[in-house]
Amino acid sequence: MTLPGNPLGDRCAAVLPYDPSGPSAAPPGVDDAEFRLAMLEDVYEVAAGLEFVTAALVVDPDGPADAEAITWPGTPIVRDPAPAAAFAALHALGAREAALIVPDAPDLPPLLLGKLFRALGSAPAAACQAAGGNGLVALAARLPLPAWLATVLDAPGTVLDGPGTVLDAPDALARLRAATPRPGLVPQGPGWHRIRTPDDLRSLDPGLEGWDNTRALLEGSPLR
Repeated sequence: MTLPGNPLGDRCAAVLPYDPSGPSAAPPGVDDAEFRLAMLEDVYEVAAGLEFVTAALVVDPDGPADAEAITWPGTPIVRDPAPAAAFAALHALGAREAALIVPDAPDLPPLLLGKLFRALGSAPAAACQAAGGNGLVALAARLPLPAWLATVLDAPGTVLDGPGTVLDAPDALARLRAATPRPGLVPQGPGWHRIRTPDDLRSLDPGLEGWDNTRALLEGSPLR
């Protein structure tokens, strides 16, 4: 539902930017930048297809300029990639609940995002963990963020404190839960896979609908 003077509506799903300096998941013969953009577009399409949710895009001011070209006209653009700042920007635009989604889960089922939003009915945050427990696929939260959550999201993102966010840290869910003032404040929804290395391509299921942009680039490449 969109309230008067509220450009986002109550709920927003925002896709985080990809890191062009990170490891490549593109198979041989596929341009890495093109592959990353294709995955980003597929994740954005998942967010844009959710009912009663406004899709948004988070961009890095120093990142690739072509990312914004994948969005529909009128899509809110947040220009601070830090998760806590992105949540704050979405709240300033009127969102009462928001989910941040990584850009490398092109075949993410919309149902999993819906489960995160439903979990916010009884908890201030909810997480979708990456397969193998290696980071998160999405993090949803009520807005404004509670102080403990904003603090942990502002912490260095990776084990090596390199590019990325807390969502990329292998122990992301453990970090979030360790920061809570009491147990049960970050329930975990069903997990999903991320495509961060060529080996991860095996996780993609050609039988699933969607992820058309990534699928087109992988045409002729064996997935299993």
